[in-house]
Parts: sequence; structure tokens; C-alpha cells
Amino acid sequence: MVKVEAIAVDIDGTITDEKRRLCHSSLDALRKAEDAGIPVIIVTGNISHFTYAVATMIGTSGGMVCENGGAIYKEGYNDNRMVVLGDINKGRAAYDFLVQEFGDEIPLRITEDDDARLSEITVYKLFDADPIKESLKDMDVEVYDSGFAIHLTDPEVDKGSSLRKLCELSGFNIENVMGVGDGENDIDFLKEVGIKIAVANAEDELKEFADYVCEKPYGDGVQEAIEKFVFNNE
Repeated sequence: MVKVEAIAVDIDGTITDEKRRLCHSSLDALRKAEDAGIPVIIVTGNISHFTYAVATMIGTSGGMVCENGGAIYKEGYNDNRMVVLGDINKGRAAYDFLVQEFGDEIPLRITEDDDARLSEITVYKLFDADPIKESLKDMDVEVYDSGFAIHLTDPEVDKGSSLRKLCELSGFNIENVMGVGDGENDIDFLKEVGIKIAVANAEDELKEFADYVCEKPYGDGVQEAIEKFVFNNE
């Protein structure tokens, strides 16, 4: 069995429930891992300010991958500033195209945190993402459906490539990292890590890809995985 040196975990739908409320079980498990010397890395589509607040309140120390890989943060690196890896102009161009393409046909409502985003454009998930993906298939943009929002992102970066960069900066062997997620935008970083975990509420595509599918959903699943693979408790 792979010796877990660090844990990479998504936020929405993974350490939270379906209403985006933080699960006490995931909080307890992540703090237990940190107390045992296993750093936790937050890997999310959320903006940096939100992610930093979550990391601070939980007490994680492994750094952050934000905006689906568009930006990373490691304490003490780059003068404690976010490192922006994605080009936000690609998302803006895609959004402008969609407005012209669909008009009022699809409710393209920008998320309230969009002004704080450094590398991507996001709209509320008020519609199915497939028509958006089809319309943008020839543009230089990646479309992610997080289940909570539609993300228009630079295809040159993703959660996986940016997690690998963060691990290199931190001296972590990514083969010894356990990753936990629930959505399609988590596949990119689970591809990179040594142990791939899907919580029980994860999308089918992620479950098929995972090394282990938790019996429990959301934060309870995160706790289950940490107990099983970090602390070797069945």
C-alpha cells in the first residue's frame, strides 16, 4: 500500500454536503491528518480568498490549488502571493461568444465572486452544460461543470497540472499523495496522485476512474478514506 505523505481534497460536494455546508466529519478527519504530520492540500474551483479562508479555518498546511488549476498558493513562496497560471482572457472571450450565441435563451448569470477570479469566468449552473460545451468546442477554452457553477477556464492548466507543480514546490512525491473528489473537474487531479478516491456521491465517471469508492458520501466519505488509507483503520 502507498504510504500517504499528503492529502489533496476538493471542497464542494467532497468536504461539504449538497448545500455547501462543511461536514464536521471531514473537518475532524483533516485536522487529525494534519496533527499526524500529513499536510492537506485544498484543490478546488473556488476563488483564492474563499479557499484561503477554508484552509485557515480547517487548519491545512499543504497549500492551495484554486480556480480549477488557474492559480496556486504555497506559504512563503512568491512573497506569499498567488501564482496565476491560467489566462483569464480565454474565459472572457468564451463568455462574450456565448452571450452573442444564446442571448436570453440560456441564463448566463455571472457568479457573485467573479470579480475576484484571477484566471477563469464562472456562471451559475442554471442550465445543462452540454450546449455550452458544444458551442465552445472550437475555442481555446475548457468548460467544467462543478455541479455548482459552469467554469470557463484556460485549457493549458487544470487541477492536475497545477497540483503537480505545487507538489514539486513543496517537495511532495505526488505518487504518495491521496486525492479525494466528487466531480468531473476532479478527474484531472486524481489522474496525477497515487491513491484516487471518490466519495459515494461522486459522479459515475469519477467512480469508474477511482481506486476506491467510499461507502459514505460527502465529508463522511472523506473521513472514511482518511481512516482507511492514512491511519490503516478498516
